[in-house]
Amino acid sequence: MNDVPSPAPAPAPTPAPDAAPPIPALDDLAVRSHTLFEDAQALFTGALFVSLALILFAQVGLLTGGTAGAAFVLHYATGISLGKLFFVINLPFYWFAWTRMGREFTVKTFISIALLSLMTEFSPRLFAIDRLHPAYAAVLGGLLLGSGCLFLARHRASLGGATIVSLYLQRAKGWRAGKVQMGMDCAIVLLALTVIEPSRVAYSILAAVVMNLFIAVNHKPGRYAVL
Repeated sequence: MNDVPSPAPAPAPTPAPDAAPPIPALDDLAVRSHTLFEDAQALFTGALFVSLALILFAQVGLLTGGTAGAAFVLHYATGISLGKLFFVINLPFYWFAWTRMGREFTVKTFISIALLSLMTEFSPRLFAIDRLHPAYAAVLGGLLLGSGCLFLARHRASLGGATIVSLYLQRAKGWRAGKVQMGMDCAIVLLALTVIEPSRVAYSILAAVVMNLFIAVNHKPGRYAVL
């Protein structure tokens, strides 16, 4: 019996000249680590933005949530400087960060908190604000807080306390960091009724809402591969 030659394989179809190139899968994209300089400028800028927000709040008698809010309450009640109180209050949270978030996150967070404490302590000696409406301070301060915390989060750092817990829950449970922190922050701000007048608490809640809405919109799980 004569062998019948197999038919030649059909040539692969030629893509149209204007066809879009295939989009690579997310797993195929190389995620590059930040350089030391990129981390340094992000930690410095994030701490600077947040320090400006805290200075604005202190100027008009507002406060924020998290450990910074606790520092504000003690500052208004005792007169001890805000920078010193903020640094001391965050000390217990480093163990949680070390065990749950890792060494890199903890070291960067410690540096960020130290920078923020120093900036909050000494920046008022470099400039002064003569007139500031509480509503303006609340909105501007809330945006500065949200921006600063987002800078730090993108470079695996935070400002301790509630931020550490909210970022951990976002990574472990998929909960929105902004929504988690909004709940904790609002609770702390309401406790401030014991030391400041209700109108200042209302402005402080406005600042917390502005800050956490900014974070909720711009820091969604799965959107950024850095953290």
